[in-house]
Amino acid sequence: MAQELSPKMRKLTNSSILLLVTALALTACNKGPQEGVVATVNSKPILKADVDKIYTAQLANNPQQSSPTQDQADTLRLNILHELIVEEIVEQRAAKQNLTATDAEVDAKVAEAKAPYTEEQFQAKLKASNQTLDDLHHDLRRSITIDKLLNKEINSRISVTDADVTNYYNNHKAEYDLPENEYHLAQIQVTDRNAAQTGNLQNNKATGDDDARKKIQAIKNRIDSGEDFGALAMNFSENPETQPNNGDMGFVRESEMKGDPTAFAAIMKLKPGQTTEIIPLLDAQSKRAVGYSIYKLISKEPAGQRDLNDPRVQQAIRQQLHDSRSQLLKAAYFEMLHDQAKVENYLAEQIFKDAAK
Repeated sequence: MAQELSPKMRKLTNSSILLLVTALALTACNKGPQEGVVATVNSKPILKADVDKIYTAQLANNPQQSSPTQDQADTLRLNILHELIVEEIVEQRAAKQNLTATDAEVDAKVAEAKAPYTEEQFQAKLKASNQTLDDLHHDLRRSITIDKLLNKEINSRISVTDADVTNYYNNHKAEYDLPENEYHLAQIQVTDRNAAQTGNLQNNKATGDDDARKKIQAIKNRIDSGEDFGALAMNFSENPETQPNNGDMGFVRESEMKGDPTAFAAIMKLKPGQTTEIIPLLDAQSKRAVGYSIYKLISKEPAGQRDLNDPRVQQAIRQQLHDSRSQLLKAAYFEMLHDQAKVENYLAEQIFKDAAK
């Protein structure tokens, strides 16, 4: 028969068990992050691999920071992680409201992204951005989900009244007084092999001046036969600033255009919707021809005061006020969600610990 413990021994044993349980609980609470986890949002991990992937892509897109110092590298990683934390917080809130993007919504966005390209061109763009198709699906799902939440929680709450528009116009009237004529232009640009260029979607760079001339002439022939200027610019133009936007240059002031007298004279002859003949593309420094351009005049804005009754003025003011309020509410909303979430930033803790030694 087992010997019964005395009351004193039972008390000591119970105390020992209590201490052991407490120690185990404290050990569990103080357990460090799992391998490869740089943060958690409501216990959901954010992986170091995801931060590193964005970090590498940002360095690749910014050659001036190709060799950052340790402090610069840590700062960039912290900024990237902060964005991922905010996105995760918002995505979790969207999931609670059943606003997560559906497969059909994601597939539609993927189809939209692929539409301007051949399959080969699309795969090349994915490769150039260090993305896989799965990465694109993931990014689009998160983007659509966040947009759905923000549309419900923020944009649906914004109201810009006629009085708001009138007050803004009266206080910023000078903004709608154009000091000179402005021209809304689009451009297709082809360069020779000696010019700094990024190529085009067709990946068929000219091998010299003769080849560049033949290419631009072929494009001009297609424009004259009625093909869409924007689609041709998207596929063949080599200007990295305008090519993604169908060659759209936005509004250009008349004084800015006079820097290239040949192009200026050609554009001055156009009516909206018309295109120039082929014009030599001059290097800004040497003034040497480095390729060829074709310009399209989309619209012309004459100098002078724009009246509040102008629908374009009203639309511009409404959009500006809406965007401004949206940005303010988003910032406040993100802060509110962040305060309500349980966030553990292990990367920040590690950087602080290492720097404080």
